Amino acid sequence: QLQLVESGGGLVQPGGSLRLSCGASGFTLGYNAIGWFRQAPGKEREGVSCISSSGGSTDYADSVKGRFTISRDNAKNTVYLQMNSLKPEDTGVYYCAALKGHWCFYKEYQYWGQGTQVTVSS
Repeated sequence: QLQLVESGGGLVQPGGSLRLSCGASGFTLGYNAIGWFRQAPGKEREGVSCISSSGGSTDYADSVKGRFTISRDNAKNTVYLQMNSLKPEDTGVYYCAALKGHWCFYKEYQYWGQGTQVTVSS
């Protein structure tokens, strides 16, 4: 029932950068691993990245390694996804989700955002 809120999406040219933010009001994200997902038209949702509750461990899909960086500032109750060297294939709706617990391997999700659109096009 509780939702996260994503922001920072938009239209950017190939090679450009965006920083997405994931936040919540009324509860604390610091107890949860947070994952970023995306879904492109005609494709299934895929995991992009995940960060443990403390920020000490991160995971990335092979398609974004070296280009995307996930981070969090628990004092601000916010998780970020820095997206550099963007490609048209990165286009899609990006969602964040709070996992069941501290670690990214749980693969159970308690809260979801409604998504933010990222479009990479010239």
